[in-house]
Parts: sequence; structure tokens; C-alpha cells
Amino acid sequence: MSVVTDPEVLAFIAQSEAHYPADANLASVEDNRRIYDAMCAAFRRPRPADVTVEDGAVPATEPERRIPVRLYRRAGEAAPAIVLYSHGGGFVVGGLESHDDVCAELCEATGCTVVASDYRLAPEHLFPAQIDDVAAVYRYLLDQGLPVVVVGDSAGGNLSAALCLRARRLGWRAPAGQVLVYPGLGGDIAALPSYRENAEAPMLRTVDVEHYATVLTGGHPRSEIGDPELSPLAATDFSGLPPALIVTADVDPLRDDGRLYAQKLRAAGVPATWRNEPELVHGYQRARHMSRRARESFDAVCEAVKAMARGA
Repeated sequence: MSVVTDPEVLAFIAQSEAHYPADANLASVEDNRRIYDAMCAAFRRPRPADVTVEDGAVPATEPERRIPVRLYRRAGEAAPAIVLYSHGGGFVVGGLESHDDVCAELCEATGCTVVASDYRLAPEHLFPAQIDDVAAVYRYLLDQGLPVVVVGDSAGGNLSAALCLRARRLGWRAPAGQVLVYPGLGGDIAALPSYRENAEAPMLRTVDVEHYATVLTGGHPRSEIGDPELSPLAATDFSGLPPALIVTADVDPLRDDGRLYAQKLRAAGVPATWRNEPELVHGYQRARHMSRRARESFDAVCEAVKAMARGA
């Protein structure tokens, strides 16, 4: 495993694990959610003063439902684009509150309207409920007339990549860009080095990745399902997808998912940048106010969103 020596990152790990010990990932769904929500609340920062927030819902069918969303707008100017943000949490935990401050700061830094989707969670709702919800919100946002940049962290990175594949498959207008932060993309755990090198990494272990994948599918191996909207790395064609920034943490089992996805995009002629963050661990966006490394990475995400919003 890569070694973390940065004192700021070590402090973040210690504070995180004090609220959310490693075994919380394998706890009951109810306990996992309770512990995770408490950890997120401990790290949550106040929203920037110039960001206004509105809760709403997007109607969807098959089944009939309303998907909760939260809109963030920066006061004083027209937004150049909409950011559709999909939160992380292994498809099991997280929601509008867990990433509220991240979305608010992303809005403040970019000037974009940020829309956070509260997609259905497993195990109550198995794949493809999550991507169905994110896709429904995306279709709704397309009618607003602005470019849409899709952004997500961890499981949300998976959903953002899957959305790009669905949009291409169904002939929808493509997102203006995709920004994936330490995404899980269904990489081969037996083949990719990061799953061995970082098997016992702080914040997320390989066994945790396997556990969440099993919960999402109701116990069926991803390889059996073989759907690129479940495992974007299983796609056979990466051409025509939106330009991408893929940001990974070096001390993370999921690192090589992002590396391989960027390689596949570039091989298909899609502009794609892979940014791997030395010494950072999974979930480091919460450390952006206590770690220089995490802050610089979050700033790079914001700059990429701004560029995609203006078509660069």
C-alpha cells in the first residue's frame, strides 16, 4: 500500500475514523447510514453566503415517483451551465445532506447552478434504480436550455459515467463534460494492481468495494450482469463520450478504475485527463478545508467544471 505521511491527511484520516470506523462499511444498512450521516455532519461546512438553496422534486415514471433534488444558485449573475451532482456512498448511504457543502462550494466557485439528485439507495432499490433516477433528472435538466456537466464522487462517479453511456445509447444530447472524483467503475478486482496494493487502505478497503457491489445487485456478481451502466469499464465502445476529468486518490483501491477509464476514453479519441492525487485517500473531498492537497484537488475540479461549462 502507498504510505500516507502528510500530517494534514493523517489528521483527516484520524478524524474520519473517529466518527466512521472501517467496519462501519460492513455494518447493517441502518447502522451504516446513521454512522455515515454523523460523520458527514461533523465535517460539514457552512454554505457560502452568496449561494441560495431550494429543494424540489423531479417527476419520473416507470415507476411513478418524484426524485428529490436540491438546487444551488450563486446570486447576482446568470449561470453558464448546470452541474448535475451525484453523491458517493456505495449506493447505500448518503443523500442531499451528506454532500450539501460540497455542492454549495462547487456552485460558488463555478457560478453554475448545481443540482444534487437524491437517487434511490440499495438494498431497498437495486440496480438500475440509481442510474434510472439520475437519468430522469438529467432529462429534466436538458429542457432548461443550458449545457449540463455531470459530476460525481465514488458511487456518484460511477453514475455520472453510466449516464454518459446511456445518453449516447438513447441519442440524448450529451453532457458538456464529465468530472469523476475517485470513481468506482466496475474494474476487475483480481486484475487491477490498486485493489491489491490498497486492499487495507484507510477510508475504503477492497472488501468494502466488494460488499457494496453485492448490495447494489442483490448478490449477483457484476460480471454476470455485464451491463456498462453498472460497470462503465465493461463498455466495448468509448467513442463519442463527453470530455472527462478523472481524479483519483493514490491510496485507494479504486485508483486504477479511474486510470483505466481515462486510457479507454483517450484511445477512443475522447479528451480525457487523469489526475492522481499522491497521499490522498478515498473520500478526501471532506478534507478540502484541512488539507492543502485536498484543497488543490477540489480547486482543479472546479476549474474543469468552469472550462466544460463554457465549452472548452
